[in-house]
Amino acid sequence: MTSMRKIHYFDGFSNESDDTIFHLENDFGAHHYERIHVVVRHAKGCWLTDDKGNKYLDCLAAYSAANPGHHHPTITNAVMDALIGNYASVLSNVVFTDPLGIFLSEAAKFAPQMAPRFGNHGNKVLPKNGGVESVETAIKAMRYYGFKQKGIPDGKQEIIVFNNNFHGRTISVVSFSSKKKNYEGFGPLTPGFVSVEFGNIEAVKNAITPNTCGILVEPFQGEGGMLIPPKGFLAGLRQLCDDHDMLLMADEIQVGMGRTGKKFCFEHENIVPDGVILGKALSGGLIPLSVFITNTKLMDMVFSKGSDGSTFGGYPLACVAGTASLKVFEEEKLAEQAAKKGKILKQRIQEIGARSPHVKEVRGEGLFIGIEVKNGNAMEFCRKLLKLGLVVNDSHGHTIRISPPLVINEQEMDFMVDRLEKALID
Repeated sequence: MTSMRKIHYFDGFSNESDDTIFHLENDFGAHHYERIHVVVRHAKGCWLTDDKGNKYLDCLAAYSAANPGHHHPTITNAVMDALIGNYASVLSNVVFTDPLGIFLSEAAKFAPQMAPRFGNHGNKVLPKNGGVESVETAIKAMRYYGFKQKGIPDGKQEIIVFNNNFHGRTISVVSFSSKKKNYEGFGPLTPGFVSVEFGNIEAVKNAITPNTCGILVEPFQGEGGMLIPPKGFLAGLRQLCDDHDMLLMADEIQVGMGRTGKKFCFEHENIVPDGVILGKALSGGLIPLSVFITNTKLMDMVFSKGSDGSTFGGYPLACVAGTASLKVFEEEKLAEQAAKKGKILKQRIQEIGARSPHVKEVRGEGLFIGIEVKNGNAMEFCRKLLKLGLVVNDSHGHTIRISPPLVINEQEMDFMVDRLEKALID
């Protein structure tokens, strides 16, 4: 039995040694992540701390889950109040709860009118837990629309996706992954997906058939290499969906909620999709929570009583965290912060890249920045940066991902730039 006795501030949950934690995970956990060798005992704002008090600047924000910073006081206090006040527990969906009703209304208003070509009916929200569950919800919506509205025989619906996408890990979603490691041995795989080159509008046009019911896209690709498509690509997708009566679904789990300097990433091209998927930062990184948001007309067409559900999808504690997180986003102007800080940070990193023998390209928008290295060995630099006090990870093997909490300040950016310079030049 492991001890949970607290010794001092940096012990975190237990006083077990780092070596013990490494062995416990190795002996009792699946080996499905490549990890860097540090045990985090405490997380606050942009900083992670180990049991010796060593601090690391978090340049990942858990892939955008911690956009408002770790343990943001407004969100944390809302969760604590719910636990203490006994209105946090999961309840049967046979009853109503006020946290759910309030969260749904706030999330619906948070997004612009989805699918405006179907009319100004307002938005509706279907909540789930992890982001991939809401991706599956969007897939259901596209398929049902193809069946019900377009008359595509059920089982023949096709959805266009993009090479090097990352939408999650369920069987249906890994069925259209470009990475063999994600799907090999897990068959039979789910049919009905056609993958084309990201950013290539002509490839999308050529993939459309009478059975195509929708397009699922990450407006910017995170796991695919921190990639930004050519200007006009998203607008082109919107036009194709309008012309061919298809639904355009934007997966903004990593790039939404201010990450790229806009509330939604699709706003960079002034388009509105038919549905948007949010997760990660939606609860401030404290509780699993995701949503699929679409036009009321479409939501009511696709989902009826008994056609979908989730025990913990939209349960009170998650909704309390989600409502508080949306409040923080608006009040602290996180998108504006990301735009301003990202412009400065990207320029400073580009200056390092211009002098570094290792850097091929620096790209990004807002605080969504990728540093592509020439030899495709980004993880080597990530391990080097850990020793210098930065927690980073690679994207697609060749790119260092820089996506800190949106509340990062000037001094913290100075710290980051200094360490990047040491790793990439010195």
